[in-house]
Amino acid sequence: MEIRRLNGGDAEGYRALRHEALLKNPEAFGSSYEDERNYAASDYRQRLDSKFTYTFGAFNESQLVGVVTLVPEGKVKLKHRANIFAMYVTPAQRGQSTGRLLMKKAIQQANELTNIEQIYLTVNASNEPAKKLYASLGFETYGVDKNAMRIDGSYHDEELMVLFL
Repeated sequence: MEIRRLNGGDAEGYRALRHEALLKNPEAFGSSYEDERNYAASDYRQRLDSKFTYTFGAFNESQLVGVVTLVPEGKVKLKHRANIFAMYVTPAQRGQSTGRLLMKKAIQQANELTNIEQIYLTVNASNEPAKKLYASLGFETYGVDKNAMRIDGSYHDEELMVLFL
């Protein structure tokens, strides 16, 4: 398993995996397939080439099978914080430490950015495997966002988690 930072050259593979994620696990993302289905690879290329975000990919024999994005805060008062977004591992790769490797890489990147002291993420409150992974890496729940998302008339709570570095 190779874990590396993605760049604009990975845009096509990222787009395909992102659309898969939004279709297979809509409850895990604030964005939806309907929101992003018309995004071209060039839209993702710009995101992946940004020097202000760090998107890491997990590759199994050159196939992109998982992603996670670390976004440091830009405002002066919040520069000690970063956020985890868009975590996804293909169903076939789950349970094989792919998510753990991606998260460890994102945490390592945060540690290398000298001013980051805390990492935040949100996770669907019913996603026990993800919550267990995050807790095993030191993340702690500090709150619950009730009815955070509404999908097809059903509400989903999100747990708010933080890791102090």
